[in-house]
Amino acid sequence: MTKMPLVPWLTALAALLAPSLPARAGDAATLEILGFSPDGRIFAFEEHGVQDGSGFPYANRFYIDTGTDSFLAGTPIRVRLDDENATSQAARAKARDQGQGVIPDAVLSENRGFMAGANAITELSANPHSMTVNPRPVFGPIDPAVEFRLEEYAVAPPAMCEDAGETKGFRLLAVSLEPGAAVRLMHEDQKVPASRTCPLGYSIAGVQTFYPSAGDPVVAVVIAVRSRGFEGPNHRFIAVTGKIGN
Repeated sequence: MTKMPLVPWLTALAALLAPSLPARAGDAATLEILGFSPDGRIFAFEEHGVQDGSGFPYANRFYIDTGTDSFLAGTPIRVRLDDENATSQAARAKARDQGQGVIPDAVLSENRGFMAGANAITELSANPHSMTVNPRPVFGPIDPAVEFRLEEYAVAPPAMCEDAGETKGFRLLAVSLEPGAAVRLMHEDQKVPASRTCPLGYSIAGVQTFYPSAGDPVVAVVIAVRSRGFEGPNHRFIAVTGKIGN
């Protein structure tokens, strides 16, 4: 039997066993739920990370009027530190300071609500376009379960995205699993804003519910947006808000 030289043999074995590394990689923002106002009329969350390509840290804060599903005046707050030696913590601190004039973090943290469902963008076994939840942790349940369905479709791209391939929009439906309940349209894109940076697809990242001491319960469905990045697909987050069961 002819013996293969040891060094070439080990080199060949290492090549076979080494994991396949992508040649390109975008950046995935980290999601932080900040919370609600005491009456549930405001929902806030943050995304932060380091940009692919530039290496600049960023932190974005979103403050949403849950009654109209629209941003509060003067928001979102977007911070990017154009210094590759700066830290994500520094960007977050700057965004946090700016956000205190909208609603203090201390108030939001006292009214975080309940994470009724969550899927990380790395989750492969879950359905990215459907999530069914019990709105709050009461057992046996006193609320009907709610299914959230996300549907993707092609839309006309913003001018900046015309050479980026197919641009996707989405609609979000809510279905109470109570007998006879109607399907409720929570959101439907007619066009996509430039802030989504050429969206390629979407998935349901989480469902956050809040039951204020007075007033109607509200829900925020957090959507992960996969978009064109400098070195590969990026992931950012948006949210659709509304009342539960209406």
